[in-house]
Amino acid sequence: MLGSMFASPLQTALDQARTAGAWLLDLVYPPCCLACRKSVAAHGGLCADCWNAMGFIERPFCERLGTPFERDFEAPGMISLEAAAHPPVFSRARAVARYDGAAARGLANRLKYYDRLELAKPMGRWMARAGAELLQDADLLVPIPLHRLRLAARRFNQSAALARVVSNESAVPLETLALERVKPTAPQVGLTRPQRAANLAGAFRVDKARAGRINGGNIVLVDDVLTTGATANAAARALLKAGAAHVDLLVFARTVTGA
Repeated sequence: MLGSMFASPLQTALDQARTAGAWLLDLVYPPCCLACRKSVAAHGGLCADCWNAMGFIERPFCERLGTPFERDFEAPGMISLEAAAHPPVFSRARAVARYDGAAARGLANRLKYYDRLELAKPMGRWMARAGAELLQDADLLVPIPLHRLRLAARRFNQSAALARVVSNESAVPLETLALERVKPTAPQVGLTRPQRAANLAGAFRVDKARAGRINGGNIVLVDDVLTTGATANAAARALLKAGAAHVDLLVFARTVTGA
């Protein structure tokens, strides 16, 4: 009885403190668009122009690759010509937005190349929503790893930063050390599909000490951007070789070349 009497005033005081803190934050750091820095109503959002330029991906899309179809029609379970011609190693891919959208590309590049780690939180939240159907079946999140030399140069792995937010939002456990990138690969730009696959052959392996977390599990790979899928395929192949029952892919943005 006494607990219930004091809970309400305490909660009211806490709510007032949070409101005051938010007011002070807005006073010192006024809310601005994540993409273009224009003023917006609240922190962590986009202005109307950037929202429209984001290129959010919604159904109907290819159930395997997550690429949107050009025409709006009801086609449950449909896959694209690309998925039929070149089936991915992973089972399903989902993305928040098209990488050719100016806002999505800008956010991904600022996180990856300009150390804008604060962007991981809103981007990861969008990813958790876009990948909800993958996450409901998932046992473990595994970010695409960087080679140790690349990690030393960049100082952080953007895929791991996004995966931490997705894990917090979805309550799916995160494992950042099970999958290792053991081969420093050349840049993929300009390579053909077979050359990309050859470049990434043997690039990933599962750490033997942590293989038990992979064996028999439904794994969701997490990355920032999906282009041809060569990196995701190589990583998924290593996970399946280690005994994963199922591998899906969740990214922030993906290239769209037609469906």
